[in-house]
Amino acid sequence: MNILVINSGSSSLKYQLFKMPAKDPICSGLVERIGIEGSFIKHTQFLNGQKKSTEKDSFIANHGDALKQVLRLLSEGEEAVISSPDDISAVGHRVVHGGEHFSGATLITPEVKQQIKKLFSLAPLHNPVNYKCIEVAEETFPNAKQVAVFDTAFHQTIPEEAYRFAIPEWYYKEHSIRVYGFHGTSHKYVSEQAISALNRPEAKLISIHLGNGCSMSAIKGGKSIDTSMGFGPLSGLMMGTRSGDIDPSVIFHLMEHSGYSLEQLSALLNKQSGLLGVGGSSDMRDIGKLVAEGNANAILALKIYAYRVKKFIGAYAAVLNGIDAIIFTAGVGENDQAMRAAICKEMEYLNIHIDEQKNTQYKGSLLDISSEGSAVKILVIPTNEEYEIASQCYGILVD
Repeated sequence: MNILVINSGSSSLKYQLFKMPAKDPICSGLVERIGIEGSFIKHTQFLNGQKKSTEKDSFIANHGDALKQVLRLLSEGEEAVISSPDDISAVGHRVVHGGEHFSGATLITPEVKQQIKKLFSLAPLHNPVNYKCIEVAEETFPNAKQVAVFDTAFHQTIPEEAYRFAIPEWYYKEHSIRVYGFHGTSHKYVSEQAISALNRPEAKLISIHLGNGCSMSAIKGGKSIDTSMGFGPLSGLMMGTRSGDIDPSVIFHLMEHSGYSLEQLSALLNKQSGLLGVGGSSDMRDIGKLVAEGNANAILALKIYAYRVKKFIGAYAAVLNGIDAIIFTAGVGENDQAMRAAICKEMEYLNIHIDEQKNTQYKGSLLDISSEGSAVKILVIPTNEEYEIASQCYGILVD
C-alpha cells in the first residue's frame, strides 16, 4: 500500500512515499522557498539499497505547484516509482492544530475540513497551509484517502489540572484557551521506541525534542500527561528564534513604556529571540563556532538553553513521581553531544549519569548513553514523524 506523507510549512513542503508496512521510504523530498525567489526541490530515491538525489532550481509559486512537481518526480522518467496518481492509496497530512476535536489520526471529510478551518486563528501560520495542501492533494490524488494527523492529538490525554490556565473559566469555554501542546507526533514516536527498547509498557519517560522548535513531554504508560508548549508553540523551552517562557509583565511593560504594538511583540518573541536573540544565531552549529571563539553572548545562550531543559526535567520528575528514561531527539537532541552532556551534568540528585564516551558514539539509531550506575536511562532516539504519520494512516485503512 503506497502512502504519501506531506508535511507542509508556510514556505516549504516535505514529503515521503512509503510502501507500507515497510518502514523505510521509497523516496523523500523537500520543496523550499515556496513563493519566494530561489525556490528549489530536492528529491531522493532509495532503490536496492542505493540512494540517489537530484536537485532542481525553479520558481514554485505556491503549494499547488509544489505538489504538481512532486507528482512529476514520482511518476515520470526511467526511475518513476508510481505509474499514475491512482497508485497512491492514501495521503497523510501533518496538521499542526486539532484543538480539542481530534485525539488521533482522522479520515478527512468535509466536516473535518471545516473543523480545521475553524482552528485557523489558533495556528495562523500553519493550519491554513495544511488546509490548502489537503485541497490540492484531493485534486492531485482524487482516488486516494486523505488522512489528517494532528500535532496536538497526542497531548489530548493531559489531565485538566495540567491543561487549564488559572484564568476565569469563560475564556476556556468561549475562546478555547488552554494548553494544547505540539510536536505530538514526534513525542509519540520516540516514546513508543523507548517503551519497546526498555520492555516496560508503563515506563515514566521525559521526551526532549530539540530542534529549531523545542518542547518536552512527560509521558506515563505511553500517554502524555504534561508538555512544555501550551496554547501556541511559543512557551516553554528556549528555541531557535522563540523566547520560550517569559513573564507576561515584560509584554505589558514594553507596550506601556516603549509603545510596542502587538505585531512588534509577536515578532520579538517569535522571530527575534531564543538562540538568535541571546547568542547571535538561530543555528546551534553557528552558536558552537561563536563559543569556540570565546563569544560571551553565545556562551550565555548555551547556558540558558541547557538550564531551561534541566528545569523541566526536575518539574516532570515530580509530575511523574520518578523517571525511567529521558529521551533526546530531533536535530539538536540527536546531533549535539555537547548539549546533551551539559543538560545531564550535575543531575546526581535524580541519579542521572551520562557516559561521556557513549555520548560521542551516536550514529543515527537508538542508543543508550547512560553510565552503568545511572538509575535513569538516557536514550538518543532519532525521530521519524513521517513514518509515524504513515503508520497511523495505515492503521486507519487496514482496521
